[in-house]
This record gives sequence, structure tokens and C-alpha cells, in this order.
Amino acid sequence: MSKKSSFAARKVHFLNRWHAARAGRMKARAVGFVSSPEPRTIGSFARGRQLLAGNFLFAGHLVERKDADVWDLSPPTPDFELEQHGFQWLDDLAAVGDTQARDLAQQWLWSWIERYGQGRGSGWTPDLTGRRLIRWINHALFLLRGHDGPDSDAFYQSLYRQTHFLAKRWQGAAHGLARFEALTGLIYASLALEGLQPLAMPAVRALAKECQEQIDAQGGVPSRNPEDLLEVFMLLTWTAAALSEAGYAPPTDHLQAIERIAPTLRTLRHADGGLARFHGGGRGHEGWLDHALAQSRAKGRQPDGLSMGFARMSAGRTSLVIDASLPPVARASFNAHASTLAFELTSGRRPLVVNCGSGRTFGPDWRRAGRATPSHSTLSLGGYSSARLGPVDPATGGEPLVEGPAHVPFEMGTASDGWRFQGGHDGFVPTHGLTHARSLEMTVDGRGVAGEDMLIAMADGDKRRFDRALEASKLAGIAFDIRFHLHPDVDAALDLGGTAVSMALKSGEIWVFRHDGGQKLHLEPSVYLETGRLKPRASNQIVLSGRAMSYATRVRWSLSKAQETAIGVRDLSYDIPDLTD
Repeated sequence: MSKKSSFAARKVHFLNRWHAARAGRMKARAVGFVSSPEPRTIGSFARGRQLLAGNFLFAGHLVERKDADVWDLSPPTPDFELEQHGFQWLDDLAAVGDTQARDLAQQWLWSWIERYGQGRGSGWTPDLTGRRLIRWINHALFLLRGHDGPDSDAFYQSLYRQTHFLAKRWQGAAHGLARFEALTGLIYASLALEGLQPLAMPAVRALAKECQEQIDAQGGVPSRNPEDLLEVFMLLTWTAAALSEAGYAPPTDHLQAIERIAPTLRTLRHADGGLARFHGGGRGHEGWLDHALAQSRAKGRQPDGLSMGFARMSAGRTSLVIDASLPPVARASFNAHASTLAFELTSGRRPLVVNCGSGRTFGPDWRRAGRATPSHSTLSLGGYSSARLGPVDPATGGEPLVEGPAHVPFEMGTASDGWRFQGGHDGFVPTHGLTHARSLEMTVDGRGVAGEDMLIAMADGDKRRFDRALEASKLAGIAFDIRFHLHPDVDAALDLGGTAVSMALKSGEIWVFRHDGGQKLHLEPSVYLETGRLKPRASNQIVLSGRAMSYATRVRWSLSKAQETAIGVRDLSYDIPDLTD
């Protein structure tokens, strides 16, 4: 990191601490709400019950302390501590909603005010403060029930101080999700609390500018993280609703951003209602995506071509989402993955082919492994990913993607019996002179997907580079693997004498993987990295292994439902996950 960026990071930290201390000393008057706030966030009943049992699962780490105050815990990681101060756990306790959950939420809330309300602690950053204010206001009626007088005054005084801190420091939040959280919290609080309305309009204008600069024409964000996009979308819809309820018209740029994002999220939505898992994003909290789309009332159709760099094919009960664009760059790539041309496939309510996901909450080794090309359902070449990880940024701990593809052409069209995607990338050209091209066709009923992967040395310079790589292998060929990571709930087994793989879903559907016979077929262990769980889940992956011996290598494969699988399947079972597994 340069001296200039190091100084900037220290300056941001100093200003946050200085303004937090200043806000904590404000002689804040006790205020009240202009109107009764309506909860907009959705919590998890299962997580709420875990908290009541003394199981604190934050940022992938479990601390078990029966009857402990959440602020008495020793955070095992910085991310654990940030989740404590963000108060998202308040959604989960509110989802339980009984007397025991409310008493616990009230105890932890006033304990935070007593310990950190004077501007102390690590929770005084713009994005965390915005996130915290949204939760406090959403669940104010839940929190204040049975508490009047001094407790109520302390609650409103803390809201007042945190709102003024945000008014001074929202500019310190990094562009992207962090700044959207800071500005939303500021607008939310200043509209809801008596006497703070003058703080709202500057933040409203700043949010509109952020929408204009950070939401592109495809309705995407620079990180290309679908879960980030959903979070931003929810913040924008909540803010628009709060402005309308307060009698203000949201700015045009704000409303247009919502209209652009909604069709993109529909493109990224699998048949089971979850998001495609790319570039550090997960499936999203259960129910949030559908709820946010319904609340937005944005009716825009899914666009032709790409949405935030992703292509989609869907038919019948099957959805397929493909990463078909350049990976993010610079700071936007700190959580990005080398996943160009990877895809995910879902049948009805059951994911089939997936990517491993983000390993961020499982430690740095899992984080790096999850970002590599072999952790995605695509082709990797000779132990190389299609993009590499750059040096760590000491200020943020982020590792940017470097040396990734420079050209990712694609084409969407129709096939004889459905739809076709064709794409390619040049991420392996600098090392091996080979371009990866992928063609995917889905039948009109969604019961079959045919794929073709090609490695091609196209230009004369590429052929010379390939020849050198071939000579370095002592003419043994350039090893490649085409991987199809399977969801942990898929029961897979080699079939037909080891020439195919049969996959049984919990819905009762049977899918079969076949290939053209020119490569070695393996069924190997894999992992499913899921944010919010204590450890990775064991799964399987289908691996086609071969060697590129010439300037053009082609591999054909297919995924299809077995003939005996019914067209319509009644899939009514619901599995409640044990997040500590």
C-alpha cells in the first residue's frame, strides 16, 4: 500500500474516533418518533432461538456462553465484533418475539448504551452506525415495551447522538454497500426522530448521487456481488418508502436505480428463490429477495443480454446463471472470484450445480481457496485460475484480482430445441496461449442442458506460447479439469460402468451427467462454503480431466433429467438447517 493510501486510512480512522467522541459528549435532548416506525427487516427464528440458548454464531465463529451478556464475550475475530455492533442479531430476536427474547434484546441494547454510547468502541464507523440505527428504529416498539422514563430517554438520546455522528461522517464510508448503509441509516433516523428532519435532505441528495455513480446501466454494482446488490436494493426501497411516508418525493435518480436493479435481481434469482452465488455473495437471507422485489413494485422485465455481467437461461422448473463478463477490478475486486464462464443450475426448489462460495468467514485459507477457479463450475487449466490474487492491502486486508481476462465475448440466441449461450475468455492466453470457449444449450422444457468446452490457440502469438507450454510439459499435454460442484443435498454416484454420474435430489428428481468419452470422469470430494455456518459443508464434484495436445481441444457433456423423472414433482418437504453443523 502506498504512503498516500496509508495516510488516508489513518485519517478516516482518526476522524471516526474524534467525531464519535464528540457525538458521545453532546448534551442530547430526549426526542421521540414522529410516527410509529414499521419493521422492514426479516430475522431468523432459528438464529433467535440459538441466541436465547447462549450460542453466539457471528461471522462463522461460535461462542457458547449460557446467560452471558453479548458485550461480555471476547470476540475471536474482528468480523465477529463488527457483527456484534451491527445489531443484525436484533432481527433474529424480534423474529422469536416472545417475552424472553424481548427481555434479552432490551438487556443487550441498554448495556451497549451504557458501555459504548459515549462514542467508545469499534462500532462507531459510518456503515455500522447506519446498520445499527436501522435496526433500533425498525424494532423500537419491541425494544421500548415496558420501558419508560430514564430507559426511554437513554434510548432516544443515543439515537440522537448516533444520527449526528452519521451526519458528520457518512463521507468516511467507502463507496458501495458501506456508504449506502451509512446514508440509509442517516435518512431513516432523521426522518423518524423529532427535530432532526433538517439532516435528511443533504443525505437524500447524497444518496441520489451515489445511485447515479454506483448503479450502472445494467442495474449492477462494481463488485458484481449479487448479495451486495440485494442489500443495496433493500436499502433503497426502505429509504424510498420512508421518504414517501414522511411526505417527500424520492429523487428521480433514486427511483431509477430501483427500476434498474429489480430486473437484474430477477435475472440472478434461481428457481428456488435464492441468489446465484458469485463474487463473494451468498444466496441471501431466506425470503428477503422476494420480499424486496414485492415491496419495490418495480415491474421491469428481465433485460436481453447481460445483467451485471451475468447471463440467464430458464425453462420449465430449471434456472441456469452464468458469469459472462470481466471480473471486478481494483477495490471492487477485494472479494471477487476468478469465476469467468462458471455457472450454477437449480431445478425447482433444489440447487444442483453450484459454486463453492465465499470462504471469508472460515479464515484466510478458505477465503483464498473459494476465490480460485477450481472452486467454481467451470474449466481450470494446469493449476492456474483465470485470474490471480494480488498483494494484500494492509489497510483493508483485501486482495484484489489481477491478471484476469481482458476480453469476454458472449452471444445469446436460440437453438433448435431451446436456448443457447456462447462465451469465451482469454484469461489463460498469457500463460498458455489458450482461449476458453463455452457453449451451453437448454431445452425448451428445461429437462436438459448440453455443454461444450473448447481450448483454442487462436492467433499466431498464442500458438507459439502454447508450443512453449507444451514443450515445458515434455509433450505430455496441458492438463485441464472441468468441474461441476454439486450441492451438499445432492446424492451422486458413478453409473453405467463409470461413464456417467447419476444425481438424486431430495425432491425425488434424478439427473444424469454424461460426456463424450474422451476424458477421465471422476466423482471427488468438494465443499459448500455458506456464510453463517460454523464450518464448510461436505459435498461432491464431478470432474472431467484431460490434456490439451493441439491448438484446438473440445469436450462435450450433458446434464439431463432421467426419463423416469416426472415433469411435475410435488416437492413439499422443508429442511430446517442446523447452522452449527
